[in-house]
Amino acid sequence: MPFDPAPRVSVSDHVFGRLRDAIVSGRYRPDDTLPGERELAGAFEVNRHAVREALRRLQQLGLVRVSQGGATRVLDWRLHAGLDLALSLARSGDVLPVETLVRDMLEMRACVGTDAARLCAERADPAVVAALVRAAEGYGVLAPDLDRMHEANIAIWRLVVRGSGNTAYQLAFNSLVAGTFAVGDVPPDARAGELLDVAGHRRLAASIAAGQGAAAARHARALLTAPLTTPTTGREARA
Repeated sequence: MPFDPAPRVSVSDHVFGRLRDAIVSGRYRPDDTLPGERELAGAFEVNRHAVREALRRLQQLGLVRVSQGGATRVLDWRLHAGLDLALSLARSGDVLPVETLVRDMLEMRACVGTDAARLCAERADPAVVAALVRAAEGYGVLAPDLDRMHEANIAIWRLVVRGSGNTAYQLAFNSLVAGTFAVGDVPPDARAGELLDVAGHRRLAASIAAGQGAAAARHARALLTAPLTTPTTGREARA
């Protein structure tokens, strides 16, 4: 299988990205054997150290396994890969081999955020709840600056997830916040419907403060499933 030569910077990143995309897109199928280090180094016109580093990263993502004798076998990423693969694809400048990735991450965010809000209402520490209420009360002052509202939105959800007391949600949140909040490369303008809903953020905080888990989940889901908009939409906050 031919590969284009690597650029002179970040050669290991280049090799890793091309092999990752070839595996996820199905050009290499589960149980296929990748070419050896020497063959890959020749195809990419890089040294074997760069190839070895790329293969190490692929193994960390659950995309390959190095077998006895040094053969590198492809794994089924749907069975072995974790969230790190999605984040790797979202950060990549390459053409994404998973066309629905942004949609899928948005759906995951909505599921996690909705349940985290319910749990936060049911068992959050009073200090976390108080901080959440203060953050929601000050949120509207930032309108219509979507960039600042985006940062404040992350801070609000960080408190919600912290208050949920769920370590798995906390770790997932930390991963998803890398770059932009849980949605890969969706800019704040495209999330104007969610970010500008000042009243919705206040309702969420109020229901959590009142210990109303079902209401908190309902308000969270309403925020997190707001339709994406075009960057040319109006910016008046719904207070």
